Amino acid sequence: MRNHFDNLTAVVTGAASGIGRAIATRLAAEGAYVVVVDVDLDGTRAVAADIGGEALVVDLCDPAAIEALELSRRRVDILVNCAGVQHVAPVEQFDWARFEQVHRLMLHAPFLLAKAVLPGMYERGWGRLVHVSSVHGHRASSFKAAYVSAKHGIEGLSKVIALEGAAKGVTSNTVCPGYVRTPLVDGQIADQAKHHQVPAEEVVRDVLLTRTPVKRLILPDEVANLVAFLCGPGTASITGASYLLDGGWAAT
Repeated sequence: MRNHFDNLTAVVTGAASGIGRAIATRLAAEGAYVVVVDVDLDGTRAVAADIGGEALVVDLCDPAAIEALELSRRRVDILVNCAGVQHVAPVEQFDWARFEQVHRLMLHAPFLLAKAVLPGMYERGWGRLVHVSSVHGHRASSFKAAYVSAKHGIEGLSKVIALEGAAKGVTSNTVCPGYVRTPLVDGQIADQAKHHQVPAEEVVRDVLLTRTPVKRLILPDEVANLVAFLCGPGTASITGASYLLDGGWAAT
């Protein structure tokens, strides 16, 4: 039986752990040749070895490093922008360098990667871009000025790509999870516990999930399933969309 992504190449950023790793693993299981992109040397190589893919270790905050990947010279059928970081602080105390770093990684890098791969997708008449956004692309939370603004930005970028690629067989969508059980969220839990001076388990229940009807953290595989769907068959008319996977948070 033919897998959905046989003979397709997927580039997944932030794929050394967490959501990115789950996505890379799922796409590889469906037959894709997956290029694992991350700044974590050991993690990137380990994931690539596990799934029979390729490891590209790169700091996506550096535009020159992205250009050096020369993705415009190779076939890329699927691009999944998943790399992300978090920093928590009030706006008046938010370090400018950290604010800029978040935007470089989570908005500038997706733009540069899309710019590199879109011409090839247009030439072949097919391509799928999926950007792992967040419920914070639709809702705000205190102390997360950089993260929230970057996620709102990726929502807009995805829609522009969707419009430009519509007549060329290329779709662009976002997936917007709530809090997922990943190292990034574990770090947020620790930061919030320190800020509110409460135990970590209280942060999960009373801070992270206070506005979420489904009282559990989302699993990375759930996000990977949605990404695989958006890249799979029967999705040519699904573009410019933003898929919430937030336990009902945005409905409250």
